[in-house]
Amino acid sequence: HVTFTQTHSLEHDPEHPAATAGGKRTRTANAPARARLARSMEWQSYVMATLFSLVALACRGLIPIGLPGLWAMIGFAALAQLPGTIPLTSAPSIHFGWTLLGVCTAIGVAAELVEAVAGAAGAKYGGATRRGMVGAFAGGVVGAIFFTGLLPIPIVGTIFGGLAGSFAGAWIGEASAEHQRHPNEKFRAALGAAAGKLAGTFGKLAAGVVIWLLLVYGAFTN
Repeated sequence: HVTFTQTHSLEHDPEHPAATAGGKRTRTANAPARARLARSMEWQSYVMATLFSLVALACRGLIPIGLPGLWAMIGFAALAQLPGTIPLTSAPSIHFGWTLLGVCTAIGVAAELVEAVAGAAGAKYGGATRRGMVGAFAGGVVGAIFFTGLLPIPIVGTIFGGLAGSFAGAWIGEASAEHQRHPNEKFRAALGAAAGKLAGTFGKLAAGVVIWLLLVYGAFTN
């Protein structure tokens, strides 16, 4: 009985060779399970990064129609970074890092300023009044939504529709003024508003490409 007790105690002693060998056998047996779990988590991470890239690309498509596509991309990135974003699943969150999101936010703010300055500069250069500027803005949004079919090419058709809407909106705005202006002045104001709309849209699209590339890089590398 004494011999059995001593042997049993020695096998559970962490410093005894028998206990060490047992621990190694346990770790060796669990190694394949840990490897499968790591591969599963890595696969899920790539799937999540791919899905986010597609969603962000769709958000970028909102820019030509005047919707906040830049902020939709950044908002989805911040949401995807939070733990437990997808409830009832084991899908991991995507860690972008707040520094990267801050850089994307700064680019978005700069793009908004460029769009505003370009639109105002174009309208001012064309001599548009306040009515013309408001009409150009509203017409650009309406035209990007409803006039896209005039040129059924993705993105290009939307930009064309926005320009046509800005031109028409500025013309209608100038025509609704109490003091009517010469048709040439109305045309120049509408043309300036459309040119400003074009410059602002291209600036925002360029910013959208940069933000999308940064977020996709962060999704697949962080």
